[in-house]
Amino acid sequence: MIGRPEAAPSATERGESTSTGDLVDTPETWPVRRSVIAFRGGVVRMRVDHVEMPDGELAVRDVLVHPGAVGVMVLDDADRLLVIRQYRHPVGRRLWEIPAGLLDRPGEPRLAAAQRELAEEAHRVASDWRVLVDAYTSPGMSDEAVRIFVARDAGPAPGDPTPGRHEEFDLELRWVPLADVVRGVLRGDLHNPLLVMGAPALQTVLAGPGLDGLRSGCTAG
Repeated sequence: MIGRPEAAPSATERGESTSTGDLVDTPETWPVRRSVIAFRGGVVRMRVDHVEMPDGELAVRDVLVHPGAVGVMVLDDADRLLVIRQYRHPVGRRLWEIPAGLLDRPGEPRLAAAQRELAEEAHRVASDWRVLVDAYTSPGMSDEAVRIFVARDAGPAPGDPTPGRHEEFDLELRWVPLADVVRGVLRGDLHNPLLVMGAPALQTVLAGPGLDGLRSGCTAG
């Protein structure tokens, strides 16, 4: 006779915490015994750090030093998202994305950067700004930090659009229902990381607490 299988140990029995109250990323820096700039480009640098591990060994870690970035989820009253289509040389594809860009200088306010990128790439201004998510895009390799905003009450920017250059010369803009964007993400048709992170997060917010539950874009750090 086959006996009844034993129940798997619970999280508490395994010594794992089940509380979410302290689920917060915290600053921590391990000792770096040697650091060398291996490459310096026009936007990023590659730093090679020799980091002392908890067991005392030194491990070599490549760090892509990045200025940081912002993205803007522009949402209209019909829950349509403004997306742009842009060529991305490193992956050899045209990607559907949200208006986004780099911080121009260290310490630049992220809201100001987001407003600039929205005006440059989509020739729009918005009066209602909220913070949707903050993320490190590839924390095992890079210090790139990105903030994604939600912008509402958007309209045309004053003056004539600035002609785009290089990859921005022939940007295609389109308003797409947010639900369609999320379906495209889940099908694997859309790959831009800010869009992939932002669209499902925004859909979750709209289905739950609403935009008033988000941090104000004008006051968030």
